[in-house]
Amino acid sequence: MSSEDTHTTETDQLVFVNPVERYPQISPPEQHQPEPGVQGDMTPQPDIGELSYRGTARLEGRKALITGGDSGIGAAAAVAFAREGADVAIQYLPDEEEDAQKVAKIITDCGRQAVTIAGDLIDPQFCTDLVERAVSELGGLDILVNNAAKQVAADGLAEISDEQLEETFHINILAMFRTTRAALKHLPAGSSIINTTSIQAYQPSPTLLDYASTKAAINNFTKGLAQELAPQGIRVNAVAPGPVWTPIQPSEGQPTEDLPEFGQSVPLGRAAQPTEMAPAFVYLASSESSYVIGDTMHVNGGSPTP
Repeated sequence: MSSEDTHTTETDQLVFVNPVERYPQISPPEQHQPEPGVQGDMTPQPDIGELSYRGTARLEGRKALITGGDSGIGAAAAVAFAREGADVAIQYLPDEEEDAQKVAKIITDCGRQAVTIAGDLIDPQFCTDLVERAVSELGGLDILVNNAAKQVAADGLAEISDEQLEETFHINILAMFRTTRAALKHLPAGSSIINTTSIQAYQPSPTLLDYASTKAAINNFTKGLAQELAPQGIRVNAVAPGPVWTPIQPSEGQPTEDLPEFGQSVPLGRAAQPTEMAPAFVYLASSESSYVIGDTMHVNGGSPTP
């Protein structure tokens, strides 16, 4: 599938579209990458909004830090934030450098500042250092997107090793506590914290028990922290994606044999492209959502959730 098949252009009119047909139903060939996965090696290539997202200056002058910002949903949020006028720092693993530099170039091509910070969120000290470096290089911070995640499919609970269990919880939820805690002293009133949860928090797959459990914890963390910070004028919300075609899927996130039908079971009949998640992050980051606190936005192609 070519880029022309998967991408709309900036000149395309998206005012009125059939969501079933905006992107084609993908049937990815069986493919496998080692963790963490590289977007450039995926077939087909995901749309992170480089050619399709058009901004309207809703985040002019804002300063954002996005974990897992090199690819997938994090990259789509980074592109959208830059197109909306924000300077953006992205965190990623060293093995994801190639993807990260591509995102950084898109950001700078928008006339915004891009800060790239490689490191592993499993390290508690890095979570703090990440925030301090982002604040130093951006000149402040008023948007924090906790998006990085580990997802490894396993054939039932008995197949989840202690190492996998601990790494999944460290990266998906403990790092979120640590990074947010480090950011609090820098966030002024009007700031926004956005956490990426998942439909797995509501409809857990038997093959993703550890991942799904962390996503449920993220929902709880979001609602509790939102109540604490609301009087300070800092809003905390979450986005719960459904099936999205990102590097996490072919790099152990799904059984390889399931990839050809990935995302086809939702009411829209197709997996999402990462850029389709971006408007939710932009909305929650912008002042348009000033009365939205402790909410989880479901962007899942129509799957029922509580």
